[in-house]
Amino acid sequence: MTKTLILDNGASTMKVGLAHHRLPKIVPNVILRGRNDRRHYIADQVDECTDFSSLLYRLAFEKGYLTNWGLERTIWDRVFKQVVKIDTKDTQLIITEPLFNLTSIQEAYDQIIFEEYEFQSCYRTTGPQLCIYNDWYSLFGGDIQTNSIPDCALIVDSGYSFTHIIPFFQRKPITKAIRRINVGGKLLTNQLKETVSFRYYDMMEETYIINDVKEASCYVSQNAMHDLDICRLDGAKNTIVQDFVLPDFTTTTRGHVRPHQMQSKNSKIKMSTNDDDQVLVMNNERFMIPELLMHPSDIGMQQAGIPETIMQSIQACDPELHGLLYANIVLVGGNAKFNGYQQRIETDLRQMAPSIFDIRVTTPIEPVIAAWMGGQRMFSNLSKSESQQMFVTRKEYMEYGSDICRRKFSY
Repeated sequence: MTKTLILDNGASTMKVGLAHHRLPKIVPNVILRGRNDRRHYIADQVDECTDFSSLLYRLAFEKGYLTNWGLERTIWDRVFKQVVKIDTKDTQLIITEPLFNLTSIQEAYDQIIFEEYEFQSCYRTTGPQLCIYNDWYSLFGGDIQTNSIPDCALIVDSGYSFTHIIPFFQRKPITKAIRRINVGGKLLTNQLKETVSFRYYDMMEETYIINDVKEASCYVSQNAMHDLDICRLDGAKNTIVQDFVLPDFTTTTRGHVRPHQMQSKNSKIKMSTNDDDQVLVMNNERFMIPELLMHPSDIGMQQAGIPETIMQSIQACDPELHGLLYANIVLVGGNAKFNGYQQRIETDLRQMAPSIFDIRVTTPIEPVIAAWMGGQRMFSNLSKSESQQMFVTRKEYMEYGSDICRRKFSY
């Protein structure tokens, strides 16, 4: 029996699993090398690493596009054989690619999928396109009947490399209105590395640790100027400052957050008086780093933030669609997990949008796997004829080449 594998192939992590699985496995799309043990950790092997200090990262994606196929094949080999344990020759594949992917890269996808891995058939699409097929009833409650998809929806996909705003009409993206912001999780992590290294001490080689700090400590402020005022206060009046206890890789391999303990004003890194933990004090960094999603101009980028770009995207659509787009905004991607992210976007949009429109913004329970879940839901509702129209079989590819993929996978 033919199995169906769904692979949301992100630049930082891949969400992978068979269509009949309840949830996907989230696997790092990376090869790491430890500076001390010199061992290479491929994909899920990262969990076996015990010393995350000064790790050497090797990523197959560069600036949002898959460019290092030698590296990606090594990761896919591991994932297909050891993580999901499939025979690719007996499997059909649903795979995601970046928006506005280059034709040469798309051809490389097709060649490797059909010629090297010999998948039976393939459907190549984008993550936001799959997100459209999610359960809108659970996203917005009882306003929409189960299994129905609204005629208009807007997906805000803020991931590792970019943030994309994609409006949809009848399940098809409105290409002229798609907008991209060159801010993603990678830029936020790098900015936090530079800030910590400048203010406190050198963390430029500690990407893995700083990413943990970002995910554990950072949040999106509802009023950045007000929070900055709080950060200037002393003692218990500063309700924002907190300590991040760095791992020592002897007794602990992961850091954690704890309430701030008082210390000398001149010391940012300290040894606790109660124990031997090394502590990084997080103050205005907690919200000023994610603030870049709302104001990229803070670091000199000539781009609008997410709320303003949503407005630009909707304004680029036909006027009769505006109301429905404002009422069906879904936030997905890793950055959607920041506390305060949805509330800030909704508040800013309400201030910008015409008062005659209702603003509805929602985030799936797990925004990182939203595309995978949408792909699973889409596949489960496909008829046989719809499946034949969407998928390209290996036989068709061997006969017509990438031309048939371009025709069937156009979006």
